[in-house]
Amino acid sequence: MFWRPKKYEHSIKLNTLIGQDTRIEGGITFSGGLRVEGYVKGNIVAEEENSLLTVSESGIIEGQVKVPYIILSGSVTGDVHATKRLELANQAQVHGDVYYHLIEMAVGAKVNGNFITIEDKPVPKLALTNKLGVETTSFK
Repeated sequence: MFWRPKKYEHSIKLNTLIGQDTRIEGGITFSGGLRVEGYVKGNIVAEEENSLLTVSESGIIEGQVKVPYIILSGSVTGDVHATKRLELANQAQVHGDVYYHLIEMAVGAKVNGNFITIEDKPVPKLALTNKLGVETTSFK
C-alpha cells in the first residue's frame, strides 16, 4: 500500500502536552491541540470546533471524550464523541460507545461498545399521500 499523509481542513497546533509520567484527576477543557501520553481520569472536552486530541500508545483516559478531531493510539474507558473525524490506530482501545462523523480504523483496533454515526443534517421524513390525498408521515 502507498502511504499518504492525512489531509485536514487546517493545520492544528499542539498547545498542551500531558507527559507519560503525568497523572491528572479532573476534567479538562481545551482549545487547539492536546496530546495525552499519560493518564487522565476525567472528561476531556474541546471548546473549539477545530480542536485536535491525540492519545499516544501510552495514553490512558478514563472519562468521556468530546473533541472534533481525535487520533487514538492509546486507551479510552468512556464514550468517545468525534464530531468531525476519528482515527483509531492498530493498538487503540475504546471501552464505551463511539460517536463519529468520519472514522478510520486500523486492523487491530478494539472497540467494546456501539458505533453511532453523527449525521450532518437531520434526514427529512418521507411524505406519503393517503387514500384521501392528504400528506402524512405515517403508514396508517
